[in-house]
Amino acid sequence: MTILWIIERLLVKPTEGSLTDVVITADWRCNGTQDQYSGTCYGSCSFQPPSGEFTPYPNLTQEQVLGWCYANGVDKTAIEANVTQQIENQINPPVVTLPLPWVPVLVAPIETVVDAPSA
Repeated sequence: MTILWIIERLLVKPTEGSLTDVVITADWRCNGTQDQYSGTCYGSCSFQPPSGEFTPYPNLTQEQVLGWCYANGVDKTAIEANVTQQIENQINPPVVTLPLPWVPVLVAPIETVVDAPSA
């Protein structure tokens, strides 16, 4: 199974005190795939204005912003478990729909196709 975290969008305050382009919210997504099956979970994480070290907006990396998300309440382990469960439920559905036992199942007749002789 492959799990991939991405940041889809950043909301930025143009100015915050003496700082410019300060990230206040990150929209994240966790995607999982296994063969033809997939699962996803997404959300947003808001941040307090920086009080110490500040990375200028052009120098931010996706890994850095994801780290902020994990440090501010995004439960990486629980979300990955949720995405994994979505995929496992597709592979082995916990609930299935069966035909109603009192309704007869109709079977379509098999048609025989005869090739016409070529002229």
